[in-house]
Amino acid sequence: MLPFHLAAAQNVATDNAAAPLAPTTAAAAANANAADLDRVVVVGRRLSLVGDAVSASEGTIGPAEIEARPLLRTGDLLEFVPGLVATQHSGSGKANQYFLRGFNLDHGTDFATFVDGMPVNMRTHGHGHGWTDLNFVIPEAVAEITYRKGPYYADVGDFASAGSARFRIADRVDDGNVEVGVGDDGYARGVVVDSFDAAGGSVLYAAELQRYDGPWDDIDEDVRKRSALLRYSAPTANGRWHIMGMAYRNRWNSADQIPARAVEQGLISEFGSLDTTVGGDASRESISAGWNGVALSGRLQAHVYAVRSSLDLWSNFTYLLDDPDNGDQFQQVDDRTLYGFGASQQWSRGADRWRVGVEGRYDDIDRVALLRTAGRQFVSAVRDDAVHEGSLGVFAAHEAHFGTRWRTYLGVRRDEYDFDVESALLLNSGDARAGITSYKASVAFAPSARTEWYASGGTGFHSNDARGTTIRVDPVTGEPASRVDPLVESIGAELGARLFSSQRFQATVALWALRLDSELVFVGDAGNTEASRPSARRGVELGGHWFGGERYTGHFEVSYSHARFRDDDPAGPEVPGAIPLVISAGIAGRYAHGWTANAQLRHFGRYPLIEDGSVESDGATIVNLRVGREWSRFGLFVDVLNALDSRDHDVDYFYASRLPGESASGVDDVHYHVFPRRSIRMSFAYRF
Repeated sequence: MLPFHLAAAQNVATDNAAAPLAPTTAAAAANANAADLDRVVVVGRRLSLVGDAVSASEGTIGPAEIEARPLLRTGDLLEFVPGLVATQHSGSGKANQYFLRGFNLDHGTDFATFVDGMPVNMRTHGHGHGWTDLNFVIPEAVAEITYRKGPYYADVGDFASAGSARFRIADRVDDGNVEVGVGDDGYARGVVVDSFDAAGGSVLYAAELQRYDGPWDDIDEDVRKRSALLRYSAPTANGRWHIMGMAYRNRWNSADQIPARAVEQGLISEFGSLDTTVGGDASRESISAGWNGVALSGRLQAHVYAVRSSLDLWSNFTYLLDDPDNGDQFQQVDDRTLYGFGASQQWSRGADRWRVGVEGRYDDIDRVALLRTAGRQFVSAVRDDAVHEGSLGVFAAHEAHFGTRWRTYLGVRRDEYDFDVESALLLNSGDARAGITSYKASVAFAPSARTEWYASGGTGFHSNDARGTTIRVDPVTGEPASRVDPLVESIGAELGARLFSSQRFQATVALWALRLDSELVFVGDAGNTEASRPSARRGVELGGHWFGGERYTGHFEVSYSHARFRDDDPAGPEVPGAIPLVISAGIAGRYAHGWTANAQLRHFGRYPLIEDGSVESDGATIVNLRVGREWSRFGLFVDVLNALDSRDHDVDYFYASRLPGESASGVDDVHYHVFPRRSIRMSFAYRF
């Protein structure tokens, strides 16, 4: 991937900086002329957040860091968030599974993700509430990633108890770039990113094509991925505006998780499959627009968006347990259009800054269904619904400076939700309404210009699947079913510190705790999430980033979490999938004659698979490498993914499944998805 400069004239109306109130420099810009709003220097982790951050566990990733790191999957971009693990238990086209702060986030529950202000998390989704599919993002077009952990920020609501991340797309690039790559297991990728001036503004365009067969014995993934974006941005009298269209389509076959006993008995290898007809078909199209500039004696930010999204996903996790004749394959369908907007106004008055905002979202879900299938052919319907879900949130935040050392942040947020379910089973149709108020607070003390200490706290929430708010009858058994709370509160607190030393070194440490009134957990044999028991987590995080001049950069991050259910239950107190220990480290270098090198290590420790802790995952370690050379306009790069050829597992589950010849009740077993074998990918880039 040939590094090129992403010009940083950005629409921060949609993806604002790490702090919920814009930094002091941005506040000053609100009183400057429009030209001053057109360019913002983006320096990623070299940026000092001392004096601006609300907590120790927030940060910014710049384009140079994104471009330099070898990536196995697009979803790995979220691994820039310290302590976050991105894995895959199915085909490459499926949304990744994420873990953070003792959460098995499944595909995004309790971690909110945005791309230019558009929410990526899908509510009341066919595969799982909070579904976060980042495959539509073209990494070369990302100008910046900001992340914030904990429920301490007034400008983000649903799904953000563990944290949030915002991806900002570039307005323009200084140089165009085209790249073609090939590799093991049928991998091929082509990408182009360029911009040009037109009609007084800038046009950015990007496109990506990718195919991949995978290392599996019994199945070719046959990934066929296509992504494109077109963005126009221009200055106005008092600011800058943009409009952007994005389109994505992907089809694939899946090598799903497999039972350990099938490998031990020699039925398949660890790269084998028991159902070779599962896979998926996903698409996403969006149009969005935004404006950012000086208005109403302050800074106004506003954006609107519309997203069309669809998914057909075929899975088979239990094989012959529920239907010995046709098998247990099922199809999950999601077909929706979602609309939304957001606006915020910021004022600075001396040492005080105020920000108030409003945001709305409406999910028009034409169909969300669970169907029984065999060989991707329809057998019967379990659930088939249409859902209309709307929300409106308002927030206000105030930051005050007391001298040069003390700062306070106070925020409040109110969210209102409306759920309307039209079910094929009329008893499960209905509507519900709910609202929740969240409170945020932080105190920061800077004993010197390079260090800052924080005490942060707040309440947050996650919504639940709308179908659970109106359910009366279990669609499988016909038995009465209990409804779930529409909105579930979380409470979090954190003590932390940050050190920034002359753009050469920075470090953070955080002690945190979080409580949820109801856990969202992944159900392996059903392939979705369900509301579970109340939980509590606490942990410690330590991170360091070193910048050795222009030649070397390095990072080391370690996170430890302790997660338990809070109620008494004979099943046990441990939270399945809660990873206690996560370590990530990396070093990158630039050498004479254009040579570059990058090495990344990620390790996560053993974690429980069932509530009593008697069955655990063994944990996993993976190393990825990149070596390249750049000339004036050309670049040649080699990635070695899973360089140590580890046979560790991307993910493990424990549940019952049934193979041919086994008893009708099935066998409780570990089901896992192994890391892909070591693979080599070579790419050639041309800058123009």
